[in-house]
Order: sequence, then structure tokens, then C-alpha cells
Amino acid sequence: MEGVIPKTLNEALSLMASKNYIPVAGGTDLMVRYKRWKNLTPSFPAAPLFIANLPELRGIYREDDELIIKAATPLSDIEGHSDIPVVLKEAVRLMASPGIRNIGTIGGNVGNASPAGDTLPPLYVLDANVVLLSEKGKRTLRIYEFIKGPGKNDRREDEIIYEIRFKVPEYTHYFYRKVGTRKANALSKLSFAGIAKVENGIIEDFRISLGAVAPFPVRVIEIERKVVGKKTEEIDGQFIDSIKKDYEPYIRPIDDQRSTAYYRKKTSLRLIESFLRAL
Repeated sequence: MEGVIPKTLNEALSLMASKNYIPVAGGTDLMVRYKRWKNLTPSFPAAPLFIANLPELRGIYREDDELIIKAATPLSDIEGHSDIPVVLKEAVRLMASPGIRNIGTIGGNVGNASPAGDTLPPLYVLDANVVLLSEKGKRTLRIYEFIKGPGKNDRREDEIIYEIRFKVPEYTHYFYRKVGTRKANALSKLSFAGIAKVENGIIEDFRISLGAVAPFPVRVIEIERKVVGKKTEEIDGQFIDSIKKDYEPYIRPIDDQRSTAYYRKKTSLRLIESFLRAL
């Protein structure tokens, strides 16, 4: 398998503009996607362009009121960084194994666009933006605009994922749960991320997202608005049941080798209830 290792970001962008390459950082998703039988090289549809060594694509820092995570930043760096919101840290902590987290990147996890992608529900509730870069310039998309469906995203052939950026919200409550066959090194049956801000008994902010229960992560802002402004004492059984009923049409899981649609839907609704009751 032939590939290219550019020495600079500008060289990488020039190569991407001249020919169809597949940008590869950690490769932990792509090597699985394009694997073949034992002892055969992976069947990449185009030559890989290895970008993990480019310093312009690594690092975590603040810029004005936003937190920026460069696309080739290893997941283990995110897990250990003090500025990362705990709801995202928790998702990364429960991903795969230490070896995978040391080489896998946030850009790869986002770009893979798997419905079970572990970083996606936290990034959805954080209102993250995906910044794409080419020789033509930068393009910024909301993460739900970038993710188009299972394995599909809005990256053009001449673009690389440059960074993930978001404003860190103020919240008093967070809840993350990954439901899998075992506690470590397992793909998600489903996942749940939620954050909320409660001040003086009033819910001022409320956001939840669910993964692996639809073609892309579920986040419904219209339903969240029904919770915002409520007093915590109003979050009773009747109100919770109405919110769960609102979410039901959006939770459309499938049966597969990891779980059943029935289990995924029931568990998702119970996690929504648990988070609401925690407020």
C-alpha cells in the first residue's frame, strides 16, 4: 500500500487539491473499515495521506471564548486536559483501550461519522463546530450539519478536518452513560450525554443527545426548550412521561450484533428519565 507523508500542512493541502487522497491520522477506524483477509494489505479506495505528524493539527487551547481541539489531537490528550468539559472527558475515558486512545484522534472519530461514535453525543450537546480546511480556505459547519448519516460526512475531497471548536457552557449537572457489553474496549449499544444548568430552582439550560439509536446522534432542541424555564419541582412523573413521549419518534434504533432495537429504545427513554429526575 503506497501512501504519502507530507512535511507541512501547506504541502498536505496542496496534495489534497491535486489528487484524491484519504487523510489518515491514527487510522484506528480506517484500518478496520478497509481491512481484508489476514496477511493482505488494507484495500484503501485511494492513497492514504498521513497527517498525524503535522504540528498544526495537534493541540488544545483557548481562543477568545472558545475551546479549540485540533483534529489530529490524540484522544488520550483530551482525556487528560484540564480545560475539556467533563462530559467529553468521560466519553473519551470509556473509549476502547489505552493503546487506541493514544493513537486515535478526535478528528478521526468525528469524521468516521459512526452512529455509535463515542465523542459525538458530547460534542452535540456542546454545540461543537467542525472546521474544514483546504487550499481554498476554511469552512465551518455545525457538527449536526457535518454528520450526514452512517459513515457519511460533508467533507469535500480536497479538505481535511482542521479542528473542533465550541464555547464551553456553564452547567451544574452532567450525565454521561455508555451502555456496552462490558466496561472497557467495547462498542456502544447506545450512549447518552446530557448537561443542564439549574439556578435558584430554575432550569436555565438543558441539552441531551443519544448515540447509536438513529442514523446519526439524536438531539432535539425543540424538546429541550420545553424543559428550559421549568422549576425543578415541576419535573414530576407526568412531565417526564410527556418528554419521553416527545423523544420516542426520534429514537429509531436497529437490531444488530450488539443489541436489539427494543432494548436500545427502552434504555434510552430510561436514561432520559434518570437525567430529568437528577435535576
